[in-house]
Amino acid sequence: MSIIKPLLCASALVAHMSASVAADNSTLAAIEQEVTEQVMAFNHAYEVNDLDAYFSFYEEGATMWFNTDFVAIADYQKDWQQMIEQGGGIEKNILSDLRVSVGPGGDAAVASYRLEVVTRVPDGNRTRDNSQESDTWFKRDGEWRIAHLHYASQPAE
Repeated sequence: MSIIKPLLCASALVAHMSASVAADNSTLAAIEQEVTEQVMAFNHAYEVNDLDAYFSFYEEGATMWFNTDFVAIADYQKDWQQMIEQGGGIEKNILSDLRVSVGPGGDAAVASYRLEVVTRVPDGNRTRDNSQESDTWFKRDGEWRIAHLHYASQPAE
């Protein structure tokens, strides 16, 4: 009879730990969905050339790599504004193969995906790129923001 009580306690502890792991997994799944929604909204703003919405997803001082070059966010924003003002813009931005990995603390995530992008440049020509993008998202003060973006493109064949 004395062995039954410790076994019951151990069984209760295992059941409690299993419930905690399930809660953690469901929490991480909910965060993954939250970040997925942010990624989709971010890419929609990009596709419709809504610069205010698009740049609102970035943290101040976010770092960026485009292909092999570091780009300051202020320069990137200025270049996009100028391109839009001159008649250029994104015409198509199709996202696929989205993967979101949430950090164990639930306040950081990496989203990686492929993009098919058609850009109209100010002279009226169009460029087509097949790209891969990885965004590092941090949740600060209840808001998900991009802290780092790495974009690698190849002209479409």
